[in-house]
Amino acid sequence: MRENYDENKRNILMAGRAIIAQKGFSGVGLSEILAAADIPKGSFYHYFGSKERYGRELIEHYVEGYLELLGKVLGDAAYGASARERLLTYWGYWLESQCCQEFEQRCLVVKLSAEVADLSDDMRVALHEGTGRFIDRIADCIGEGIADGSLHTVLEPQATATMLYQLWLGASLLSKLSRDRAPMESAMHVTRRVLVVPQ
Repeated sequence: MRENYDENKRNILMAGRAIIAQKGFSGVGLSEILAAADIPKGSFYHYFGSKERYGRELIEHYVEGYLELLGKVLGDAAYGASARERLLTYWGYWLESQCCQEFEQRCLVVKLSAEVADLSDDMRVALHEGTGRFIDRIADCIGEGIADGSLHTVLEPQATATMLYQLWLGASLLSKLSRDRAPMESAMHVTRRVLVVPQ
């Protein structure tokens, strides 16, 4: 076992994330997570105390990583892209990562929301707060688009960001049910219409 506490903790989180992204939180036992992380059971309780605490920290870790991704994709226009272009790149990334990538790349919000909402209040709150932060970052980019002229001034950034995030979350769930990318293609079509360039 590695000596560094933070590295060990991160190793356990990442090992569990790949499995939970595939099987869900309830469908994965501690023994499976520990085997994947190569950590003895006693060490797990040293780092997390309980499986529920582990779940909350897993979500918080995921949120921080996702905010880093949003920072890269929606960041300022230093590389020459308008805010509208950056937003469409983000939604395009969502479409491809949810439809075509391996399980560890899939969105934990999509995977866990319905499952943990009634299972754990701590995990529900972590997901709710995390998605609020995602929506705030999207709203910031919409505000930048209004300022740079790439988005219409009639858009209200927070309400538009909330609506688009809800649209994509729902489309992702429907794609999982149908095993078809059509719901997400429809979400992209609506998103393009919402983010129409002003005339």
